[in-house]
Amino acid sequence: MSDYITTYTGKHIDPVHPISDLICIEDIAHALSLICRGNGQVKTFFSVGQHCINCAREALARGYSNRIAFACLLHDASECYLSDVPRPFKKTLTGYKEQEENLLNLIYLGNLLTSEEEKKLIEIDDDMLWFDLTYLLNEKQTKQQPEVHITIDYKVRTFEEIENEYLELFHYFMR
Repeated sequence: MSDYITTYTGKHIDPVHPISDLICIEDIAHALSLICRGNGQVKTFFSVGQHCINCAREALARGYSNRIAFACLLHDASECYLSDVPRPFKKTLTGYKEQEENLLNLIYLGNLLTSEEEKKLIEIDDDMLWFDLTYLLNEKQTKQQPEVHITIDYKVRTFEEIENEYLELFHYFMR
């Protein structure tokens, strides 16, 4: 039994002790396009990659900086190596948050957000979650519908489409 995972591009990464040189946007885009939101407990497939793309597009539509939008695109990138863990369960996992933060620090390449920028990212993530819960699970929300500035499309798309769109957005921010 090995202490690493083999990524899409063939890299061997120990998610507990990651090395920044092994972090690869192609691995992130590919994996997130194939990981289903809500631990798969949704009425139709909707990937973590689609969610991240929506978050980044919403940040841009709100007039936030490219830095915030870029962070929105990458905010769940650690799930490429740790998988998607539902929020209620994630809270109970001792050490998980630290592992997730460690990976995100490597992935963001030192482009960490200020606390004010982090609040904006969390607000967008929570707003997108409201729509995901409502439209993917038919869940009644107690919170009022948030105002969003993009059209959220829950049409099932191929993982290749999502992977390519994710990479295009990433390269847009890296220009």
